[in-house]
Amino acid sequence: MAGKTAERLDKILSSQGIGTRSEARRLIRSGRVSVDGRVLRDPAARILPENCEIALDGKAIGYKRHLYIMMNKPSGILCVSRDEKAPTVLDLLTEDLRRPGLFPAGRLDKDTVGLVIITDDGDFGHRVLSPKNNIVKRYHAVLDRPVGEEEIKRFSQGIVLKDGAVCRPAELKILSGGSNPLVQVAITEGKYHQIKRMFAAVGRRVLRLRRVSIGNLFLDENLKEGEFRELTEAEMALIFENQ
Repeated sequence: MAGKTAERLDKILSSQGIGTRSEARRLIRSGRVSVDGRVLRDPAARILPENCEIALDGKAIGYKRHLYIMMNKPSGILCVSRDEKAPTVLDLLTEDLRRPGLFPAGRLDKDTVGLVIITDDGDFGHRVLSPKNNIVKRYHAVLDRPVGEEEIKRFSQGIVLKDGAVCRPAELKILSGGSNPLVQVAITEGKYHQIKRMFAAVGRRVLRLRRVSIGNLFLDENLKEGEFRELTEAEMALIFENQ
């Protein structure tokens, strides 16, 4: 397979969340692992996993070099790989999707909900996060006070935060009016607490915040908060489409 290199069998098993490297070696040496129907007992045996059927106790493990997961993040969950004191988005995953190296490609605040992409593909994550790629992230926010043309104009010109940091131009749309309007904000960067700080700079407070899209990939509305599923290749391509 072009661009791929053979890997050690114990490393392959471990990468799929089947124990640590030492546990994988024990499984292999005990004769519980087969490749294309042939038992291999050498943990150092090198294979091209994409070209083979690897089985544990006769059941195919369904090798995937990387995982790409869409999650509808609930409030109160940290958007980090691990934390000793609070639950994280990785803690919500089922056992079959847990594997070494997973991380959220772009963080949300603890009380912010919505679209999060979880992966173990560092190159993919960098492409999603790099400001130079100008990937638009869209958020829906409920505000404590109405906004109008003045705020829309200031967002389009690039908000200056209270600490002097200058944001890139952003698009602000009013989705529904009233005393607590629902608005959409589209940004191409990810400063700390950026959406909340942008609205604070124009005298507004965000009551609820939800990320609805990254690029042209929109959150699956069938996913309830806390639910997740793997992305398709077509969905992943949407992230990097011209917007």
